[in-house]
Amino acid sequence: MLFRFLNEQENLENMKIQHTEMELKFLKSQINPHVLFNNLNTIYSYSIEKPEETPELILMLSDNLKHVLYESNSERIPLEKELQFLDNYIKFQQIRTEGVKQIHYRRSIDETQYEIAPLLLITIFENAFKHSTLNSDININLVVQNGKLECICENDFDNANVTTDEFKIGLRNLDKRLHLLYKDKHAILLTKNSTFKVVLKLDLS
Repeated sequence: MLFRFLNEQENLENMKIQHTEMELKFLKSQINPHVLFNNLNTIYSYSIEKPEETPELILMLSDNLKHVLYESNSERIPLEKELQFLDNYIKFQQIRTEGVKQIHYRRSIDETQYEIAPLLLITIFENAFKHSTLNSDININLVVQNGKLECICENDFDNANVTTDEFKIGLRNLDKRLHLLYKDKHAILLTKNSTFKVVLKLDLS
């Protein structure tokens, strides 16, 4: 009876692990297409207006595809790779929103030796661009110091759009992933005043 009990407990733990892995894969699959399609649309526009600059954008998209399709399959990846993915995303957005939105992207990283769950921060970045108003500022400040990551993203917003299901789904998925991957090692704060602000803190150690 003891061996049967232990065996059942082991099977139960395995089922919990498999369920968690399946949920994480599902949550990640909802993020991936948005980023890639936006980048592809940017390249299409540049191929018509500025064809001489298109090859560099194609290389950037290639890097992002590699990151999303292959590098992000692990539970944790090197922070450096995730930062490169985010940098590419910001570059694409600077092109897409030129003359329409002002992007202020600052980062301070003491070490890149840390690891992070892939495609976490992109949800915060995307929401800022999707739901910010025209002719507004988007401020993103990313700091990693002593194994602690802090991401502050702030943007003007249309209050009507902030209540849409699409917006809620993105933040809800992020909250689920944080709970599964960084339980008791994260804090996220959302505030809506004159701007919409997201503050995310992660313990990478």
